[in-house]
Amino acid sequence: MSNRQLANVVVVLQHPRKLVNIAGAVRAMKNMGLHQLRLVQPAEYNPYEIEGIAHRSADVLARTALYDTLDAALADAIYVVGTTARLREAGPPVVTPRGVAPELLAYAATGPVALLFGPEDNGLSNDELDRCHARLVIPTDPTYPSLNLAQAVLLVAYELRMAADGPLPARNSTARPAEVAQLEELFGTIERALWGVEFFKAHQAAGILRTLRSLTHRAMPSVREAGLLKAMAMETLNFLRRRGIEPGAPPDSM
Repeated sequence: MSNRQLANVVVVLQHPRKLVNIAGAVRAMKNMGLHQLRLVQPAEYNPYEIEGIAHRSADVLARTALYDTLDAALADAIYVVGTTARLREAGPPVVTPRGVAPELLAYAATGPVALLFGPEDNGLSNDELDRCHARLVIPTDPTYPSLNLAQAVLLVAYELRMAADGPLPARNSTARPAEVAQLEELFGTIERALWGVEFFKAHQAAGILRTLRSLTHRAMPSVREAGLLKAMAMETLNFLRRRGIEPGAPPDSM
């Protein structure tokens, strides 16, 4: 059992609605040896009540952190998997818990990896999934695919625990992958540069930027590589300013 990798797995709940579901997720984490929980704007949160439901969970609750934004909760993660029951053509690749578990643990040897779960009513939005390296779909009966939040956490955590008992895939590079915070800065700078050179045509920007995110996430750039890409985009903006052209901001609708 690789406790180091499991210790680097972070469960992130985006806007959880019910305290009982947070408690169920905490209990599932305890069952499977996960101890890092991050909550983004929970509708209800009371550690005392949660421990009354998820007994002997004080250690997990002591480490639980609350965040105002998803970007802040994911900032230090080097790999993010977002759970969803809805498929779409564009965006991160689709994986299953069993298929992705060994890869997740391999990355966890380098830094934090995040399991992102959406609100109980509507799940993760497309914008939230854009921050993920992969979309995780739990195989269910297609006539009734919806899972309780705690059930979903338990199923994914179980597959991670099982994978931790076996051999993990070797990574091609020993360089530390860029964290989410660095990638978000990169994407923002590239977007401003592309608007500055009038790259986008009508109604194309959202799709192009989504494809760019997906491509970059698949490439898993290192800290140095992501820094180089951002420097290239920054120099494009600086060049425009030297020519007396102030790059326009993206439309508010984007």
